[in-house]
Amino acid sequence: MSATTGLELRSLIKKSGELEISLVSVPVPEPGPDEVVVRVEASPINPSDLGLLVGAADMTTAKASGTKDAPVITAKVPDAAMRAMAGRLDESMPVGNEGAGVVIKTGSSDAARALMGKTVAMIGGAMYAQYRTMRAKEVLPLPDGTTPADGASCFVNPLTSLGMVETMRREGHTALVHTAAASNLGQMLNKICIKDGVSLVNIVRSKEQADILRKIGAKHIVDSSAATFMDDLTNALVETGATIAFDAIGGGKLAGQILTCMEIAINKTAKVYSRYGSSVHKQVYIYGGLDLRPTELNRSFGMAWGIGGWLLFPFLQKIGPADGAKLRARVVSELKTTFASHYTQVVSLQETLQLNHIAVYNKRATGEKYLINPNKGG
Repeated sequence: MSATTGLELRSLIKKSGELEISLVSVPVPEPGPDEVVVRVEASPINPSDLGLLVGAADMTTAKASGTKDAPVITAKVPDAAMRAMAGRLDESMPVGNEGAGVVIKTGSSDAARALMGKTVAMIGGAMYAQYRTMRAKEVLPLPDGTTPADGASCFVNPLTSLGMVETMRREGHTALVHTAAASNLGQMLNKICIKDGVSLVNIVRSKEQADILRKIGAKHIVDSSAATFMDDLTNALVETGATIAFDAIGGGKLAGQILTCMEIAINKTAKVYSRYGSSVHKQVYIYGGLDLRPTELNRSFGMAWGIGGWLLFPFLQKIGPADGAKLRARVVSELKTTFASHYTQVVSLQETLQLNHIAVYNKRATGEKYLINPNKGG
């Protein structure tokens, strides 16, 4: 391997209230005995990456400068959002949760040397970079014939969707509700639930999104933009008995509407009336923030309910390494079926910092998923 340096994408929020995204040349560390150097060839732009990439900046103020090979994007961070950014001010941060590539150099241990030339998937930050040095035991070797693009989204969406079903089972529920349901993650969740015989209620925001899910065999689909939404959702909850929901939207009325419809559905089959509402526990986990407004609750769902946050990494810590390894093994075995991801654009690091591309991927729109190939054209 000749490369001793490589480009890495960095995000910086300055105390002056300005976001700066740029490409930095960084040294490629020599691998230790148990380490490997991976040439990164595919890394997705997930909503969780955008949180770090653009932070709370107002991207309508974004400006481009620099050169074609070394572009720089700047944007204003509103004063009201600066408090939430306090922990990262004036710190240049690498971006990219997960990715995949080819091992081009290894340390001296047998485990590391066995990975030479292999295509592997990785998680652990700083993936929007041309090279990544990782511990051998922390990369996931992919089956022969798997491309880096096939394995780029091996962790976040697959393990999140599996984690939702696992959480449902561990907390004593038998069916679940998912919002923003036509996303890559939502499609994976449908495939898992169909395969495992779990009833799933999908909440979408348009007819086009409903059509995406119908094509892959989803049964219960409700459109939150329809006038009949509350009735449609209640009917789906009566049919499925779902009492746990995972909400990617976060803000606005949706979480409260889900709890309300769950309560109505439960009371349709209740034997006795209680002025405190049903005794069946109803749970909504917010795991995303597609709507950044406050979460509104009109408390019309009794007293047996909970709203909390749900994130993948704390969940994996909670279940422990052995159960986490079982989930990962399932992802690898179903990588080209259940857990296949689809991308609309493959961009280089430089193209990632073009205003026309930022305008598309920062919308977080269903069906507009970007993949970065840091070595594209390199």
